Amino acid sequence: MYVSQIEGKEPFEIIKEKTMLSEDVINSKIDELIKNQLVNEDKCTLTEIGRDSLQVVLAGGVFDIIHPGHIHTLNAAKALGDVLVVVVATDNTSVKMKKRRPLHSQEQRQELVNSLSMVDLCLIGQEEDIFKTVNRVRPQIIALGYDQIHQEKFITEGCAKISLDAKVARLQSPIPESSSSKIQKEYGESIHGI
Repeated sequence: MYVSQIEGKEPFEIIKEKTMLSEDVINSKIDELIKNQLVNEDKCTLTEIGRDSLQVVLAGGVFDIIHPGHIHTLNAAKALGDVLVVVVATDNTSVKMKKRRPLHSQEQRQELVNSLSMVDLCLIGQEEDIFKTVNRVRPQIIALGYDQIHQEKFITEGCAKISLDAKVARLQSPIPESSSSKIQKEYGESIHGI
């Protein structure tokens, strides 16, 4: 329901895409949520109680070449809450951050990340103001990867400006040497060495 509100899509279709549940089971579960006053009668939106009962985690990054470090980090982010929303950097932001053009377009990277089982929703970020997306998602937790340059203080202060009390969690990676840039560099060198 939360994801459908952000995306502006029918919740039934999103649930059907993400699960193997039958129509009857989905409708039964939605009816139960309505009965418990977590979902509105429209079957499309969460009540205030419903939204407050969810722990939404927001994570972001470039995600140009999905590697084991990404998988570990996103699993760790998902473990912090109920819903994991991931933001992929725009192509222009990727160039600024990585000093190179990404191999995949922002739309391709969004599709790749959206296909990961632990990800409930993947959005493309906003240029110049990350807090536009933060305000749209309104997470309780913002998860930063071990290699992300964002400082906790910057995130906390930005959230305060949009009246959002979100915790910042710095995630660790068991394989910090794994990065998309390193993979691309090593792959490029092995191709040229042939």
